[in-house]
Amino acid sequence: MLLIIRQKLESALEWFIIFQMVLLTVVVVVAVTFRMFGNSLSWYDEIAAIQLSWITYYGAALAALKRRHIGFDSVLLSLPTAVRMAGVVVAEVLVIGFFALLAYTGLQVMQVLAGDMLVSLTWVPVQLTQSVIPIGAILFIICELASLPDYWRVTRDGKSLEHMEIEEEVELEMQKAVSR
Repeated sequence: MLLIIRQKLESALEWFIIFQMVLLTVVVVVAVTFRMFGNSLSWYDEIAAIQLSWITYYGAALAALKRRHIGFDSVLLSLPTAVRMAGVVVAEVLVIGFFALLAYTGLQVMQVLAGDMLVSLTWVPVQLTQSVIPIGAILFIICELASLPDYWRVTRDGKSLEHMEIEEEVELEMQKAVSR
């Protein structure tokens, strides 16, 4: 069940990020085209910055789901199993605690921004654009928890997710080389 939820969450995040990246590309191309013809768009900078922050927050959640954030696997794996697993617990509590605080603070910021509208598109509420902070933080927590069981098992077994991926790629390339 958790695997299915994880796969659906991963797919949804990937498609949302792809959509945002395509939309950002379109916004930039349209803005450059208008600027070339002497008509700058007043809303371009503000919208592009918002889209970039949305890509960043949702991308961070996807990276958490795939356990692709910067880590210290070599240091962690060099520790005895009991200490290693205690380190995983401490790290998870700190990360989840930070993002819980970020979500809470993001909700408070949204309350402060109630009634404010974007400068260039006065019909767009700032609360909508800043909702990425609490939503992104909550998504990060969900993704961190969804990926924890596999990470726990691999770390307990003394393996590195990063090294496993590298070894798989090397083996794949070796198989390609042999078949040529």
